[in-house]
Amino acid sequence: MSFDAELDAKGLNCPLPILRAKKAISALNAGQVLKIVATDPGSVKDFEAFCNQTGNELMSSAEVAGAFEFMIKKS
Repeated sequence: MSFDAELDAKGLNCPLPILRAKKAISALNAGQVLKIVATDPGSVKDFEAFCNQTGNELMSSAEVAGAFEFMIKKS
């Protein structure tokens, strides 16, 4: 899946992955995709809630090699 920007949030705990994602998404145009890689297990529910609250689309959420990858499309 292609993306326009990537955020490495590995090693960060809540709420830092969400705060950094919010900042990264604000720099994107509508329709662009942000890929986030995080290691905090709580980030799975955090990013679901974040997308529900902001109206951005959580395109995918997967665990890959011990990390969690999220693809979020800016609304």
